[in-house]
Amino acid sequence: MNSTISTRYVPVAGGRIAFDDSADGATTAATGHPVVLLPGMLDKRASYRHLRPLLTAAGHRVITMDLRGLGESSTGFTDHSPAAIAGDVLALLDHLGIERAVLVGNSYTGATVVKVAGDRPERVAGIVLIDAFVENLPPNAFQRALVRTLGSAVLHFPALWGAAQKLYFPTARPADFDAYRAGLVAMLREPGRREAVRGYVGGDSAPVGWTAAVRCPALVLMGAKDPDFPKPELVADRQAAALKARRVMIDGAGHYPMAEFPQATADALLPFLDEVA
Repeated sequence: MNSTISTRYVPVAGGRIAFDDSADGATTAATGHPVVLLPGMLDKRASYRHLRPLLTAAGHRVITMDLRGLGESSTGFTDHSPAAIAGDVLALLDHLGIERAVLVGNSYTGATVVKVAGDRPERVAGIVLIDAFVENLPPNAFQRALVRTLGSAVLHFPALWGAAQKLYFPTARPADFDAYRAGLVAMLREPGRREAVRGYVGGDSAPVGWTAAVRCPALVLMGAKDPDFPKPELVADRQAAALKARRVMIDGAGHYPMAEFPQATADALLPFLDEVA
């Protein structure tokens, strides 16, 4: 991985979005379309810290982006919806002069990459959903109440989000797992982050019907042990059918296979990147 990569910012309505770009200081040209990696709700772009070097080593230009109100992005935004983040993605592409890119969304931002692909197909070469909520099974009353309760608890006690990470890595926690989740808790305690938490928890992370407008190639990756889905394989099948996509189950993985099993995630992702190139 290029050791000269540093945080950069793109101005958007209401603030600025933090990102980094493997092209900064690169000595050789990347192949294929640039790849933009979007983290999930209440996470940071560093969630891809173990996957990014595998993609760059394969010759790809990789851009990771913090979400509005999180990571190193500014606070004070009033809209934290997947559609609002879609606008940030387009602003980033414009800022970097990128005509077309492959967009990868995890969890909450699976809806974002679907939104961009449906609204601006000329800007998207392909999309990848990693444990996303798009076209999810309809939640029952218990699941809806659980989401509200957890969201409210994290809002007042950020340490609970750090504790919840243990559930999301059921098999193989990375060596820096404890340090990373401590960093998430510290981020959520920073001034202004509470408003972002409230916005994400109240957002619609599981829209139904957005996939109908997507025409680009798509890949669905899903952790076989993701605790957010009672039936992960069934959800992956629904998404793959809606997007006419190939789906890959990552054995043993929870909600963040790119950090839990980065090599398996790269092995699924790299052939797709070659195909869309």
